[in-house]
Amino acid sequence: MALDAHLDELSEKHRALEKRIENEMARPQADSLLISKLKREKLQIKDEIARLQEARSQVA
Repeated sequence: MALDAHLDELSEKHRALEKRIENEMARPQADSLLISKLKREKLQIKDEIARLQEARSQVA
């Protein structure tokens, strides 16, 4: 299903952002603006995943 593939893609982006956040936070001089940007982007993806899962459950 195309929706499942899209959800998988979003989940992978979410994991990749989590890794980037962890890597940035591990740096001695972490860029707090970059971390904030990445966290916002990660939250947007999480919200999109939740919205799509909700829509999928209503259709099924």
